[in-house]
Parts: sequence; structure tokens; C-alpha cells
Amino acid sequence: MEERRETVRQAEKLVEEHMSANDASHDAAHVFRVRDLSLSLAAQEGLSASPDSIDPAEENLVEQFLEKEGIEENKKMKIVNIIKRMGFKEELAGISDQECSLEFGVVQDADRLDAIGAIGIARCFTFGGSRNRVLHDPAIKPRSTISKEEYMNKNQQTTVNHFHEKLLKLKDLMKTQAGRMRAEKRHKFMEEYLEEFYLEWNGGLE
Repeated sequence: MEERRETVRQAEKLVEEHMSANDASHDAAHVFRVRDLSLSLAAQEGLSASPDSIDPAEENLVEQFLEKEGIEENKKMKIVNIIKRMGFKEELAGISDQECSLEFGVVQDADRLDAIGAIGIARCFTFGGSRNRVLHDPAIKPRSTISKEEYMNKNQQTTVNHFHEKLLKLKDLMKTQAGRMRAEKRHKFMEEYLEEFYLEWNGGLE
């Protein structure tokens, strides 16, 4: 047990060090929120083991860390496979459908819950600002259906369009019952926020 706690401490230290230069949309606090959400969802779903949560962008770093910590091969491969398949772009490409374990669903749902609701809104605008994206342009319409390649090409997209192209879709992509229940409230909050946003954008006129 003490050995596991030390591994967790080392993982937290690695996350804090490696993500210290990231903007607030993808910083260490995001990873720790996703971890805590994963544990909470896992308990709700009746999982006895604690699922691991790591930022998908850090796959190689995670693999090296797991090797260094001597994590057994079976568990290491399970963690790496979750990381490879949990992103929204992988869902667009149909890759996430290849992994349907409860552990995968819990971690993916936790990551997506952190992308919606009040924190999701804050993260969306933080990320858009860090990329100097246009806040909103009524002339640029959100794409209703997009491929993985189109999703990755975000040069012409606005921050507000990201809600329609991704964030508002996440509620219906939740894999676990616990994730679906929590997503309802956060999804509704985003809808209400956007309604107010468009109202204010148009000068407060109905």
C-alpha cells in the first residue's frame, strides 16, 4: 500500500512539473480533477480498482514513467490503451469504439465531464484565448459533422463554434450511467450560457 502511495506521489509530481507551462485549460489541475472524477465515477459504477487518469497528449511520458515504476505489464498496457483511445478525435475516427471496458468508460467520461459545464466553459475560452482565436463570428458557421482530420484543422473556427462542434455533443457520448447522469446538468448549463451569450452579442435584443 505504501509503495502504491509513493507511485501516486511521484505521478503527481511528474504531472505538476511537466504541465507547469501549459495554459489553464490543460494544466495539472485539469488532470487532478479528471482523476478525482474518475475515482468518483468508478465508485458509483461499482469498480473496486482505481482507474488511472493521464493526459492523452503525454502518452510516451506516461509509458516511460510506468516502466520506471515497475508497473506490471498487464496494468501498464491497460493504462496505455485507455490513453490512446480516449480523445474526441479518436471517437470521430471510430477508434474509441474498439475499447469498451468499464475502466475506459470511467476515465473517458471523467475527462469529458471536465470539458463541459462551468469549468468546461472556462477552459474553452482559456484555450481559445491562448490560440488567439476569434471569440465569435456569426458568418462562420459551426460544422455539424466533421471527420478527425477536419476537427484537427481548427484554423478557421471560432471559440464559440467549439461548443457546437464538440462540447454539446459530449453528453450523448458518455459511456457510463454515472457519467450520463452528471453530464445532464453540465450540458444544460452550457445551453443556458450560450442562449445568454447570443442574446448579449446581439445587444440584448430578443
